[in-house]
Amino acid sequence: MLEGIFGNASAEKVLLYLEQYGEGYATAIARTFDDLSLHMAQRQLDRFERAGALVSTLKGRTRLYTWNPRYPFGPELRSLLAKALDLLPAAERRHLFERHPLVDFVRTGQRGLPARRGLRRSAKSRICSSPIATGPAGNSTQ
Repeated sequence: MLEGIFGNASAEKVLLYLEQYGEGYATAIARTFDDLSLHMAQRQLDRFERAGALVSTLKGRTRLYTWNPRYPFGPELRSLLAKALDLLPAAERRHLFERHPLVDFVRTGQRGLPARRGLRRSAKSRICSSPIATGPAGNSTQ
């Protein structure tokens, strides 16, 4: 819709994402759109930051981008993007923006690693339960 104005479709997608959520990081933006690679999202975010439209901060090892409140064309740019979001078909808007991906960004633990979603068996329990480690009657062969 706005790719002719912004130069390409990836720039449009990055800006629409930021207008929808107000902030974002490259991985979440790339995951939202099926045809947008992480590299393309990072390039567009860097380009808009160099132009002054966005500012970034580091949250751990992740660079989080937000709108630059000092950008002189910020209000006009955001109103154009808001209009474009309003013109998206409802089904497409729900498909793209049904859940905020920054919810998955919550990190826990001392090293800043993401919380595990499932339990993993230890290596020892995998070895002990394998058919090679036990004999035919279930007795250990060691």
